[in-house]
Amino acid sequence: MHLELFKRAQEFEDRIAIVSDGLSYSYSDLLDVSRKIASALLNGRADLEEARVAFLVAPSFAYTATQWGIWMAGGVAVPLCELHPVPALEYVLKDTQAELLITGHGFQELLAPLEGKCHIPVRPLSRFLNNESAAVLPAIQADRRAMILYTSGTTSKPKGVVSTHRIIQCQVTTLVKAWAWEKADYILNVLPLHHVHGIINVMSCALWSGACCEFLPKFDASDVWRIIRSGRLTLFMAVPTIYYKLIAFWKEQAEEEKALLSRAVSQLRLMVSGSAALPVSVLEQWKEISNHVLLERYGMTEIGMGLANPYVGTRKPGHVGLPLPGVQLRLVDETEQEVVIGQQGEIQVKGPCVFREYWRKEAATQEAFTADGWFRTGDMAVWSEDSYKILGRKSVDIIKSGGYKISALEIEEVLRKHPYIKDCAVVGIPDVEWGELVAAAVIGKGTIATDELK
Repeated sequence: MHLELFKRAQEFEDRIAIVSDGLSYSYSDLLDVSRKIASALLNGRADLEEARVAFLVAPSFAYTATQWGIWMAGGVAVPLCELHPVPALEYVLKDTQAELLITGHGFQELLAPLEGKCHIPVRPLSRFLNNESAAVLPAIQADRRAMILYTSGTTSKPKGVVSTHRIIQCQVTTLVKAWAWEKADYILNVLPLHHVHGIINVMSCALWSGACCEFLPKFDASDVWRIIRSGRLTLFMAVPTIYYKLIAFWKEQAEEEKALLSRAVSQLRLMVSGSAALPVSVLEQWKEISNHVLLERYGMTEIGMGLANPYVGTRKPGHVGLPLPGVQLRLVDETEQEVVIGQQGEIQVKGPCVFREYWRKEAATQEAFTADGWFRTGDMAVWSEDSYKILGRKSVDIIKSGGYKISALEIEEVLRKHPYIKDCAVVGIPDVEWGELVAAAVIGKGTIATDELK
């Protein structure tokens, strides 16, 4: 085995690692079940030698044990998304050339047709859990491929982002240090487990630290508030949409219940928002409810987390702080020259947490990096002396009108401050004279005069 993650788990054997489906599992339980799955995967082989193993398992103890079992056997974990349609899953299986698909409870019937389409064995996880053999597990080196996560693919089919064990360890340890994780911590995981946010920031950081990760397979605002009220959480991480729904639930409660919920949530030591731009209005409402200024950070599948507001210190609303330790970052213009303070530019990143390659896409990998090794994120930002502000995707959120580059996200922030606007989306519409016109789609709470919005 020899991976640092597993060595650390052995040090925490008697501690509770995971709470799932109403049951508690120790680190010893997790290691034992993961070894059982690894032995079944090997099935007489000495090492999977980076064979890709895809799996669709709901967020749970079983998910974690499956991922760890694949790693222990020397395989590359390919977690699938339970919300994706079957053709999207078929694409991932064919693209990764996976040799096996493991299905968790409730997914066997859905995925069975892929056995013929992809010429791949589709096996229920129960078969691996019932394995009684104990294989000698291979020694896994840190520079071996460990995981492939698929990006959304706005202009082409999704690309498989390959991370090694060393890269994953770097992403985890960076956040453990930055956010002061300890073994006494307890976090609720309400995030999908085919993204960095749920896999790395929440689950893996907790397990690296000897802390406890509780899974909630499906988000429900009342369940989340119930768990917060229990007092067992010390951290919480989510996307802006989840905070929006938690705020809506809180507003529906009686005044006495509101006070109880606010008191409970104020006891957490850290609350983080990421994966999408956090509207300042949501941040301000959450602060009134919880007394927390949400810690905003910036990351992506290819780099893990690159920027973050400080754990201790002032957090600037609408900004994502400064580069995390070990992260080199610069902003460049269209000629890839660094811009000065106050000017917008594309974020480029270097460092040990950056991904290894796009799976089987050598040209796309080369295009993603500059000649001197900077990763082109495609995200635009502006830098002041104390923080960075994300302006949006270079190809999607930046509107070019009359020679100016305009951030759609900034306009959305202004519109959301209007008392009769519930939500909005700003886009660029092609125009002969201006290049693009700024257009907004608005969800209103009442009658809104368009002249007033202009």
